[in-house]
Amino acid sequence: MAKQQFYDTSKPQETAVLVAVPGYKQTEEQTQEYLDELAFLAETAGAQTLQRFTQKLDKPDVRTFVGSGKLDEINAYVKENSVDMVIFDDDLSPSQVRNIERELQVKIVDRSLLILDIFALRAKTAQAHAQVEMAQYQYLLPRLTNLWTHLSKQKGGIGMKGPGETEIETDRRIVRDKIALLRERLKKFEKQNFEQRKARAGIVRVALVGYTNVGKSTLMNLLSKSEVFAENKLFATVDATVRKVVLDNVPFLLSDTVGFIRKLPTKLIEAFKSTLDEIREADMLVHVVDISHESFEDQIAVVNETLKDINSAEKPVLLVFNKIDEYLKQRQQELQEENSEARPSIEDLKATYMAKEHAPAMFISATDKLNIDALREELQRRVAELHYQRYPNNV
Repeated sequence: MAKQQFYDTSKPQETAVLVAVPGYKQTEEQTQEYLDELAFLAETAGAQTLQRFTQKLDKPDVRTFVGSGKLDEINAYVKENSVDMVIFDDDLSPSQVRNIERELQVKIVDRSLLILDIFALRAKTAQAHAQVEMAQYQYLLPRLTNLWTHLSKQKGGIGMKGPGETEIETDRRIVRDKIALLRERLKKFEKQNFEQRKARAGIVRVALVGYTNVGKSTLMNLLSKSEVFAENKLFATVDATVRKVVLDNVPFLLSDTVGFIRKLPTKLIEAFKSTLDEIREADMLVHVVDISHESFEDQIAVVNETLKDINSAEKPVLLVFNKIDEYLKQRQQELQEENSEARPSIEDLKATYMAKEHAPAMFISATDKLNIDALREELQRRVAELHYQRYPNNV
């Protein structure tokens, strides 16, 4: 079987350039913000970004994604700086990957492959490993032709007929068999998870959701007094973690789930079905938002859209704006630049459109433990109400 091209971007010395093809309606500010996120993804995977290339087009070039002139410009930079890989902010077709590789002679990584690579690095449990592996094989299947370019012109003659299958066809069969085996393995995990969730009947379930790197795991640690892995990198958590929490004698189960992101690969959503079931079967969602991020509203929209995709948008939601320490510092600096003596506070945030438009909403800092008692009180009140509604005979 041909060697799988799941590129290892975990080596610190590997260098990369980023490429984006924004539409004409996308502003330059939005384009750079999206490339900032792509650079953060690359850094999380272990690659160092050296340069960015953008080209506005009505639609990406069907052959090489970018125009021939831009490809020449990228090629010149790659050669001059001995760049290891080129990362695209969109998914590439198998033929585009093949054509670009032929021109640039370096590794070509699209957005889905980069995210898959990070998930593979982050997976800790057997279930998460199986989920990522299946998503990788599903990504690989339509791209197998790229791995056998030496067979692009099959030669006839003595000794070349074989048993009736080309190497590509053999590989496809093997990959499909692998996917089938992984599906069976994941069904067993799903059954185990279902039994575990069934055993939790009679207790309210709350799931932390949000964009990646907004502080869900830090908040999980704070509320549950546990040690869930938290790091300032994208997708620090890919496994769902469930802890029992008791607030003022009101118990509930709190789960920390994988963070969402713009253009999250569909195959990953499918593969992580059982993990996302923690969200689907939750009685209530706590949507954590990084208020210090300049595009937090776009991130809210991405999360809400993903919740719709997994049929969880109608659940009761408590919006929690996290990292207010960073936000208040930013706001204080802006006021100083305006020569204002005003000092922003949590009370000011409660009076803003953010609190009114997204009501009910809380403003906290999980890192600095600001306003955490108020959050605990609100959670306790809501969980108690839900418990009475869901389990009136178990009060």
